[in-house]
Amino acid sequence: MRKFKKIYIEITNVCNLSCNFCPKTNRKYKFMNREEFNYIINEIKPYTNHVYFHLMGEPLLNENIEGFFEECHKNELMVNLTTNGTLLNKNSEKLINAKSLRQVNISLHSFEANESNVELYEYINRVTDFINEAREKSDIICAIRLWNMDNEELKGANKLNLEILNLLEKNLNLDFSLAEKLQETHKIKLKDKVYLNMAEKFNWPDISINSIGEEVFCHGLRNQVGILVDGTVVPCCLDSEGTIELGNVFKERFVSILEGKRASDIYNGFSRRVAVEDLCKRCGYATRFKK
Repeated sequence: MRKFKKIYIEITNVCNLSCNFCPKTNRKYKFMNREEFNYIINEIKPYTNHVYFHLMGEPLLNENIEGFFEECHKNELMVNLTTNGTLLNKNSEKLINAKSLRQVNISLHSFEANESNVELYEYINRVTDFINEAREKSDIICAIRLWNMDNEELKGANKLNLEILNLLEKNLNLDFSLAEKLQETHKIKLKDKVYLNMAEKFNWPDISINSIGEEVFCHGLRNQVGILVDGTVVPCCLDSEGTIELGNVFKERFVSILEGKRASDIYNGFSRRVAVEDLCKRCGYATRFKK
């Protein structure tokens, strides 16, 4: 039986922000309910030990999330959650008390990518207040992300990065300069259970852009697989529209979808470092594996 390092579950495709680096979805907006989530967990639990509340949307908007944590704990599954950080202060208690929650990924690059009425210091204060409380009261890992660095082709929204780093230093009581550390590495341990990861901006896969060629490797269907809020199974976390629909977990068994021809062709293609799907030939993230 194939075992995935992680299975992404999109518990909602609704977001409270409109980041300029995220693709806009044409899918119907939806919140996953308890019955749907429990059914998915029952289907996927033999195939992974880790579920990720991530794909599109802001997971903390789903009011059922506490029950989702409980269901994962009951089935001995650990949860990673990715958030833009704006709702951490309102949800800190349920996150800190969630026995299944292993890690919270906080995308700080979402602040500058939006027009906001909130001041930067106020936003960072909310994030660091949660981090400090989580360190004190739980074993949750907090991973701060600034995925907005420039690359050869793309300019990220990163004018506020230095100010963000200074606020992190102050609020987390760091005794070293983050700007200096980042000259050496883009992955830094800030405190026990607290990390900062910086990366370049990338182009989301888009069927309408030019192909990067067939010579592509991806961890989709090897280390990961995703399930959209309507049950559509996709090979990776970047198929935001369900373009590569492998099947629907509410209509057929998860095992049948994994053993289907389309999924098998994708897996076998990547084993030869060949993309068989047009969308995969147009994925900016996949270019990282060519370097």
